[in-house]
Amino acid sequence: MKKHQFTIWSMLLVATLALGFTSCGEDYLDRPPKHGYVGDNYYTNDEAVLKALEPLYGYAWHGYNERAIVGMGSFRANDAWSPYLQGEFARFTITGLTPELINAWSSIYMVVSMANQVIYDMDHYATDGVSENMKNQARGEAMLMRGAAYFYLLRGWGEVILYEDNVDATQNPIRPLNTEESVLKFIVRDFERAADLLPEKGANFHPSRYVAKALLAKALLAQSGWNKGGTRDEATLQRVVSLCDEVINCGQYKLLDNYEDLFRPQFNDNEETLLAMRWADPLLGEYASSNNLISDLAWSDVTDVNVWGGSLHASVDMIEYYNEEPADSFRLRGNFFSPGRYYSYIWSEKGGYTYDRNWLQAKKGVVGTKADCDGHLAQQASPLNTYIMRLADVYLVKAEALLGNNMSTSDPRALEAFNATRLRAKLPAKTSFTFEDLIRERRIEFCLEYCNWYDMVTWYRWRPQYMLDFFNNKQFRAFMLNNGDVLLNEDKTFSYRCVFPGTNNWYFYDDNGNVMWNDCTRVSESDNTVVRTREQGYTFDLREMAESKGADYSPIVLSEANIFMPYPEGDVIQNPYFNQPPQEYNFGE
Repeated sequence: MKKHQFTIWSMLLVATLALGFTSCGEDYLDRPPKHGYVGDNYYTNDEAVLKALEPLYGYAWHGYNERAIVGMGSFRANDAWSPYLQGEFARFTITGLTPELINAWSSIYMVVSMANQVIYDMDHYATDGVSENMKNQARGEAMLMRGAAYFYLLRGWGEVILYEDNVDATQNPIRPLNTEESVLKFIVRDFERAADLLPEKGANFHPSRYVAKALLAKALLAQSGWNKGGTRDEATLQRVVSLCDEVINCGQYKLLDNYEDLFRPQFNDNEETLLAMRWADPLLGEYASSNNLISDLAWSDVTDVNVWGGSLHASVDMIEYYNEEPADSFRLRGNFFSPGRYYSYIWSEKGGYTYDRNWLQAKKGVVGTKADCDGHLAQQASPLNTYIMRLADVYLVKAEALLGNNMSTSDPRALEAFNATRLRAKLPAKTSFTFEDLIRERRIEFCLEYCNWYDMVTWYRWRPQYMLDFFNNKQFRAFMLNNGDVLLNEDKTFSYRCVFPGTNNWYFYDDNGNVMWNDCTRVSESDNTVVRTREQGYTFDLREMAESKGADYSPIVLSEANIFMPYPEGDVIQNPYFNQPPQEYNFGE
């Protein structure tokens, strides 16, 4: 059993914050209201309830989104990485003292506590001035966000502590972990209840019942095979397909025509968005309610606000995916800057921006200059929403459910769902697809959206040996690429050379001192003249090359011991239950 850590103090803190922020109705879009509101005199009309819900979509998630979200959701999946930005997440060396992990844990539990408080307030404080429909909508949104929070916790840490009553949690903070199966049951129940309570159509960025059904479908897909010995439950898979069809056919959502537009602030709250974290206007200067990721992702060439990022680059895995299918260029330009790419909407006031480096730096999340964002951009404050789920996910969840327990399928319904994202990317439709194809499609479609690792954990709990082989034998982790290490070929593939893991200047050389690239050897680090190609007998095996360095190379090995993250060190000390087996949750049924 893996080690678990929790703190009674963090639970007390998030519960107290939830009581305060939910009852005073702080808005993440406007400045906080005047002081004086308390639970028994705040909920006097429907507008006040809507105001109280807004922190569930921004403020509560800030500690997670501020920085940890990149390492937890994308670096661990090996979408990309940087040795200077949360490298320990990519190397699987995080500990209970890692600050980003501690912040994420507290932040996600703040969502839980705020959601609990909204539900309590609707039952105890909402006056006759609040309509019954609004009370139900508030309860539904709270359950939706609580379920989403626990879905992140489950796939990040495994067994976690479930609670629905903030007062009881404050008075009795020393409590046991609950089993993963209990947590999944809790998540499914929250999404089911949310689907019953939410309105048919959402309004003003508040979700409809179909958003809950989309998240329910994804949770049920996970539940269908979670710890079930490698086989998914067929009846549950059919329910997943039905839910996906309801969402796809409800008429409220559709895939955006241009993939790249999904990650431009002008297209926030687009028709593909099902659920997102929505952040304060950067001009308000509300740090704790802002999207701070811009400072870690961007560098001075691509913006006019103060930033310090730019070291985040595509993993070898992702480059190889694009080399396998160079036509996937529309998603490439949305995910990574690549040599020679032109963007009309970055530095638009100067006629656009052409990426002039020989590298693949992160594009997703980089929104350009203040003018490119209509003035709404500041240091550590981007106007870009953070997706929790979009319609593309529903299509691929449906495809995966129809794939079921098979390793491949040519089912027309599965192909229609699977090809939806490919056709949007201007790629030819597949006539069949395998489980490995599905992994590839999800990794490219959701690259750097901070969610790929969570899907990998779901697959690991379904097919553990398959995924361990994938992690340890098919992924290439922590190989550094710098400016000058990527070249665009005439056939639109990429040549790349790697810096040895753990260093910044140790390339791989052949016996003649030539630099080894993925497709050829070249004269030297400064002379890219080709010496020998694969057609001439050159072979390239990155893992074998690294292992040949002997003691200097320590491969990153994933196992049951590190798939799930440790809990904050300061917390586990306070709770003796974390040295005991987890317990089933009492659902009171």
